[in-house]
Amino acid sequence: MNFKDLILQGIPSTLPEQRTYDLSVNHTPKRKEILNAEEKNLALRNALRYFEPEHHATLIEEFKEELETSGRIYMFRFKPTYDIYARPIEEYPGPCLQARAIMLMIQNNLDPKVAQHPEELITYGGNGAVFQNWAQYLLVMKYLAQMEDDQTLVIYSGHPMGLFPSNKNAPRVVVTNGMMIPNYSQPDHWEKFNALGVTQYGQMTAGSYMYIGPQGIVHGTTITVLNAGRKIAENKEDLAGKLFITSGLGGMSGAQPKAGNIAGCITVCAEINPKAVHTRHSQGWVDEVFTDLNELTKRVNLAKHNKEVVSIAYQGNIVDVWEHFDKVNLFVDLGSDQTSLHNPWAGGYYPVGMSLEESNDMMANDPKEFKIKVQESLCRQTTAINKHTKKGTYFFDYGNAFLLEASRAGATIYKNKNGEFVDSSAFKSSDLESAPFAYPSYVQDIMGPMCFDYGFGPFRWVCASGLQEDLDKTDKIATEVLERLKKDAPEEIQSQLSDNIKWIRNAKANNLVVGSKARILYADAIGRTEIAKAFNNAIAENKIGTVVLGRDHHDVSGTDSPFRETSNIYDGSRFTADMAIQNVIGDSFRGATWVSIHNGGGVGWGEVINGGFGMVLDGTIEAENRLKSMLFWDVNNGLARRSWARNKEAIFSVKRAMDQEPKLKITIPNLVDDALFSE
Repeated sequence: MNFKDLILQGIPSTLPEQRTYDLSVNHTPKRKEILNAEEKNLALRNALRYFEPEHHATLIEEFKEELETSGRIYMFRFKPTYDIYARPIEEYPGPCLQARAIMLMIQNNLDPKVAQHPEELITYGGNGAVFQNWAQYLLVMKYLAQMEDDQTLVIYSGHPMGLFPSNKNAPRVVVTNGMMIPNYSQPDHWEKFNALGVTQYGQMTAGSYMYIGPQGIVHGTTITVLNAGRKIAENKEDLAGKLFITSGLGGMSGAQPKAGNIAGCITVCAEINPKAVHTRHSQGWVDEVFTDLNELTKRVNLAKHNKEVVSIAYQGNIVDVWEHFDKVNLFVDLGSDQTSLHNPWAGGYYPVGMSLEESNDMMANDPKEFKIKVQESLCRQTTAINKHTKKGTYFFDYGNAFLLEASRAGATIYKNKNGEFVDSSAFKSSDLESAPFAYPSYVQDIMGPMCFDYGFGPFRWVCASGLQEDLDKTDKIATEVLERLKKDAPEEIQSQLSDNIKWIRNAKANNLVVGSKARILYADAIGRTEIAKAFNNAIAENKIGTVVLGRDHHDVSGTDSPFRETSNIYDGSRFTADMAIQNVIGDSFRGATWVSIHNGGGVGWGEVINGGFGMVLDGTIEAENRLKSMLFWDVNNGLARRSWARNKEAIFSVKRAMDQEPKLKITIPNLVDDALFSE
């Protein structure tokens, strides 16, 4: 059978040959033992229901083995034999253009060049899954290939419930991931219910089919590092010769060294997994690799002396780097961390003093002791960071739950009223949620007031033709739109526009494409709408092929996350999730092609609710009407919430939006004089 026939087949009626477990790819560590004997039987029943009874006797033994060795049932036998990557849209079967675009995006998320653990259907973050198993993948692709323009596919945490009659204006796909009753949303609940095969962790853009490889986080990290550099600049100087220390080279975190190069600094990024180090070095995302701390120190000092722009991977533990650089008194200008601390007990963070193999063994076979080791390591890392910041290092949390998990470990991660470092014992337990961390979230200091409150966030697109020339044309179109808008833009957003014009002009030269022909930039509602309209016009004129629009959920409106996206909400509502839910509901009836709502992206299961969308542009007037309606709402929903929280930049932004759209009426807060509260 050819590729189209294999897609239309879905789950094959004849069992395919068992697949050899490919040791050359990066696999997930074994998940910890969490099911009792009765629950294991339930997990097997849940897995077998995808298959005809005649195959159950064969598959049950196989699935038992997977559950024992991996802690999950992935159904490796059913992984397709064809290559998985973002093919040109015309290569996918089916009568519905929008459905074919979604198939393209799903395959991009599972492309081995893109995905962190492709065999286990995990795109990034250690547990950010597209599907729970290969049967779900096969069924979803079959449904999409059968879909007509008046049907909607409903997906519960990777499982396709089925195609339902709807209408042409409804979303083609609605995705939920990990939506739990609130009292069942602790990390061990995810371990248990995911092992049972009834829920999954979709991260942000993994389970919503909008991941575009590390390019997305390269852009966000570049913007973050540039603005962090502006915060520490004494004379408006750039980052030449300044040192940025961080960790993590797997999944999204692998983008950090590339972003450091674009921002113009020296980057040292520690990573314990040699496969991840090799991947990023071979892809050209990191320039040099060191395994010896003394040699690393010499290299960094040389780079500082020569004001080089260079990215360096240290194959080892980040704690050792922080401690060694303190010992030799090597000054660090900027510091952060991007290990997957939303997933600290299952491979997201590796403790100092233990090898990768020792850690993987302990997390599966002695998870209680492994948790102790992780928390001890976090305390050591925090202590070392504190020593550096006393010397002048600017450290910020990069939204990976570092501060949160360090605080739970008992680290000295708070500051008291006198500005002294203290641990959680300095506060009443009831006060800990509002206790001040010693370091800001990057959203609090950088992205919130500088970008999100002005409506700027990650707008991305994919050229479904797969043609480089189409991507080049869209780059040119986007640049021209931003340059035109910049001429009349208010002073408050000139720097945002300038940074993104510079980014998009140099995007191709930085060789950022991995997987689909995709691009990202930060734009506000006006910018997103104008760029999308220009793309749609170009499609109508046959200058480019179909374009898929989307964004990271890490945006103005998409995510309620009290320790990241909404950490700069100070009216007490940062622990509420109305915004993300309203965002997805509003996107659904305003024209999104598909929508998704997730529990647990970015900073951890039970810590965040985030929503996303995809939109297919086909050059029609209907597509233009949809994009104008949906993109306007998608941004201004968040601006309204941020304005109501009394964020001055957001108040400016919503007033500007109301001036441009008379039908928009936002409730503006009345500000209260601080003098009323003085003693």
